[in-house]
Amino acid sequence: MTNLGCTYLGIPLRSPIVASASPMTNSLERLRALEQAGAGAVVLPSLFEEEVNRDVPRRRIDLDAGRDSFPEYGTYFPPLEFDHFGPLGHLKLITAAKAHLSIPVIASVNGATAGWWLRNVELLAAGAPDALELNLYSVQANPELSATDVEDGYLRLIDDVRFRVSLPLAVKLSPYLSSTANFARRLVDAGVDGLVLFNRFYQPDINLDTLDAERSVDLSTPDDMVLPLRWIGLLRPLLPRTSLALTSGVRGGRDVAKAILAGADVAMMASALLRRGAGQVAIAEAELVAWMTMRGYQSVAQMRGSASSPPTRDVGAYERAHYIRALARYPISPPARSSGQSTRA
Repeated sequence: MTNLGCTYLGIPLRSPIVASASPMTNSLERLRALEQAGAGAVVLPSLFEEEVNRDVPRRRIDLDAGRDSFPEYGTYFPPLEFDHFGPLGHLKLITAAKAHLSIPVIASVNGATAGWWLRNVELLAAGAPDALELNLYSVQANPELSATDVEDGYLRLIDDVRFRVSLPLAVKLSPYLSSTANFARRLVDAGVDGLVLFNRFYQPDINLDTLDAERSVDLSTPDDMVLPLRWIGLLRPLLPRTSLALTSGVRGGRDVAKAILAGADVAMMASALLRRGAGQVAIAEAELVAWMTMRGYQSVAQMRGSASSPPTRDVGAYERAHYIRALARYPISPPARSSGQSTRA
């Protein structure tokens, strides 16, 4: 019997396959389907500061249209409620998920200003999710801000959040840091229980017909898994007691196996679920069990970190050695012969 049980953020899970924040986790119906398919936990969609600041006032304006023109508006219709928009809508989803699911429920928050972060972290924590995920998604283009300024600002935020809530806390990081290992350790020292690697930035493209910038959501592919896989392997021996989650590019059970071998506690799926539905969780689990059985692994714990980087003091030198070796061994194809070239020596 293969044991898929694991622990993430101090929470026992039945499986290391976690549904990460996406439209697949935005309704109780979909959350139930993910649980039935075997997901170990679910991360609810992120509450975005910009979304709240834009949508709630707009909906109030739309629903209040005509109030002054029709006096009966204020007495005939019931009072307008906004508890299904913005933070209150997320709070309702947390409450419903906790009431109807038996798997852990993780709330996600993505803010831009410190005051907003703290107000809404406390609000969502009131719904008693099993953990909180702070999504540090920002593009720092201000030339007056140094890397130290940015990282210190994040750490002040973590200190304030940690002071206000006692829930297990994960931070979803950007890959664009000047010293990922140092910042990861500082986050852990500040009280973070786990790291999610990595956030994917959705980059604009240029439409050559209209000359406009176009923004679209490009779902991840297995190629996107290489970067987080590398850093999971580097961080595991440096942060042996910290939960690590790999996200981006996880499609099936073999990808989950790679994540765990590198040292991840869980592998998070979003794009594969959006493409193929909640049933992809069950397919990935079956593939994972088949691979573990073929390789003789009896548990997830047995395989975790067995392919991570060795605990060396100079990980950079170790990485450079691999880089040089890979380039030296790359096969060079012989030049193709042109159709008119003679075949004689």
